[in-house]
Amino acid sequence: MGEYYKALSFYEKALEIHQNTLPSNHPVLAASYNNIGGIYDSMGEYSKALLFYEKALEIYQKTLPSTHPDFATSYNNIGGIYDTMGEYSKALSFYEKALEIYQNTLPSNHPSLAICYNNIGRIYSSMGKYAKALSTHEKALEISQKTLPENHPSLATCYNNIGRIYSNMGEYSKALSTHEKALEIYEKTLPSNHPSLAASYNNI
Repeated sequence: MGEYYKALSFYEKALEIHQNTLPSNHPVLAASYNNIGGIYDSMGEYSKALLFYEKALEIYQKTLPSTHPDFATSYNNIGGIYDTMGEYSKALSFYEKALEIYQNTLPSNHPSLAICYNNIGRIYSSMGKYAKALSTHEKALEISQKTLPENHPSLATCYNNIGRIYSNMGEYSKALSTHEKALEIYEKTLPSNHPSLAASYNNI
């Protein structure tokens, strides 16, 4: 509902109970830290978010095997913060750690891999490495095409990501056709006044 201060207040109450009743490295505490980190992230308080995400990661490092999916979640959370803060090299490093875990533990067409490829592609794009960005986003699209219905919004996201890369590379015909694929999905699946449609119109 976007009521972040109320959410934060309740998460902090939960954390206090966990801290008083559980060992300091209990996984439930890590979940609490991630919840609070997520709220600070949503509020734009990125330094605080990073602090809590790192606390969660520290617990995982002490209690879980290095390939546990919770590590990937942590790496993605921390990578997302660095991404938002414009620290792209650090973001890329964390996203790649998450990707490595997913590659070793999930089926090759798992949606989490597609999310990871999109994250990494976005970083390459921000760094101006458009060829790498394009190939990475195309991997995400390939997985999404194999695993999702043809009008799924995540496919539209993939098309928009690829369209933006083509636009940045000056390949406007390719950009246009790719953005039009995204728009076609949105028109079939979203209300006519949905913000994603506005974003699509702007892209085109």
